[in-house]
Amino acid sequence: MKKWLAILLCALMVLSLAACAKKEAAEVEDEEAADYSFADGDQYDQIGGELNVLNWGEYIDPELISIFEKETGVKVNYTEMTSNEEMLIKLRGADNPYDMCFPSDYIIEKLIKDDLLLELDMAKIPNAKNISQRMYEVTNTFDPGNKYSLPYMWGTMGILYNTKMVDDPVDSWDILWNEKYAEKIWQYDSVRDAMAVSLLRLGYDMNTTNADEVAAAKEELIRQIPLLKGLGTDNIRSSMINGKAALAVIYAGDAILCMEENEDLDYAIPQEGSNVWFDNVVIPKTAKNVDAALAFINFLNDANLAARNTEFIYYSTPNQGAMDRIDEELLENPAFNPSDETLARCGVYHDLGADIELYNSAWEEFKTAMGN
Repeated sequence: MKKWLAILLCALMVLSLAACAKKEAAEVEDEEAADYSFADGDQYDQIGGELNVLNWGEYIDPELISIFEKETGVKVNYTEMTSNEEMLIKLRGADNPYDMCFPSDYIIEKLIKDDLLLELDMAKIPNAKNISQRMYEVTNTFDPGNKYSLPYMWGTMGILYNTKMVDDPVDSWDILWNEKYAEKIWQYDSVRDAMAVSLLRLGYDMNTTNADEVAAAKEELIRQIPLLKGLGTDNIRSSMINGKAALAVIYAGDAILCMEENEDLDYAIPQEGSNVWFDNVVIPKTAKNVDAALAFINFLNDANLAARNTEFIYYSTPNQGAMDRIDEELLENPAFNPSDETLARCGVYHDLGADIELYNSAWEEFKTAMGN
């Protein structure tokens, strides 16, 4: 009898544990379903075909691509780029295969001037309502009427520094020319970004087309060469995380990733101001699967999905619905969510037209002086 009772009690415990496990699994499943929920509709029915996407590296939660493929039957071919200039070359190519891409502000301005973009059918992007009006006001400066693009991510450029290695205030671009930190400084390997740092430090507009001002900025970059650890992009992150450098010009999203890994790191936007950049999504006129592109744009602008995406890549989202769902700790980080006072010191890059050759020529002279 006792043996039978013991077996019965064991069986009941197993059933109880199984029920609890099932309940917990259901709760997790519900939680994930809520996390991945998005406004379903006709445009998410089986669209099929392929969608060729050109974007920056590590700039989307790959799980979102998988979910979109499952929902629509679309095969997403994701290609990464390393610069806006590279994207511009690809989009101008006669055999451009891309259905959508994510260029920055000044490149979008140029693409519009060159009549290379398709006007977005906003009726098929209802989730565009989630984007903050404040963000639209800024993007309107390079895409009048916000007809050809929607903001995807945005952020600032600033200085990432190691508080254990830097004992001076990091409130001016001047610190990047301080000999005390020789060979411990990373400059950003981008003509517009490096030139902006030098121009702003000298008190000039980062969009200047004055030849003398551009030349002066170039000379200051050349003077900085002996102090540099090097020119970098993605490789800056590991160097700063591992304490191999003291100071670096960097984008805010990368700075946040670094600060997560090394508590000695901090981020500052100098008093002279900086660049506030926007990466927007656009559809080239040569796109072959426009319906899939519009569906993917709408998908990415769902508030829940946009929140998950920005928490994955750590860049700031223009999606107000997403901001209302983001982790409080991230919202309180000024690198992710800079104050209005800070943003008032920043501006966007604009297309310089033919005057970009002033910058390209200056950059080539700088790279030659550096031995590259």
